[in-house]
Amino acid sequence: MFLATVIISALLAGLLAFSAVRKLSHEQGVVATYTRAGVPEDKLDYLAITLLAGAAGLLLGLVWAPIGVAAAIALVFYFLVAIAFHIRADDAEHLATPLAIALIAAAALILRLATA
Repeated sequence: MFLATVIISALLAGLLAFSAVRKLSHEQGVVATYTRAGVPEDKLDYLAITLLAGAAGLLLGLVWAPIGVAAAIALVFYFLVAIAFHIRADDAEHLATPLAIALIAAAALILRLATA
């Protein structure tokens, strides 16, 4: 079961790092997606830092379980808020991504709790 925890945590950390880099790029398409959901461009760097902290927490949590549990809980809430923002903005086109990542974060949390 710990191998599954490692795989899911590493996969999620990679997705979070990729998402953070996209936010930090401030590319027009990325900015448009977030402004459509109600997130101003000047907040993207904060979101990126949050995602990078979550990724680091997941990876450090493989060594010390409480950090991994805390990171996974925070990420589940982060993506639930992202889902709410997309729903509130009637942005169904971009809803699948935060929904999928929230499910992966929930899986990471369940696995980390099971192997702690």
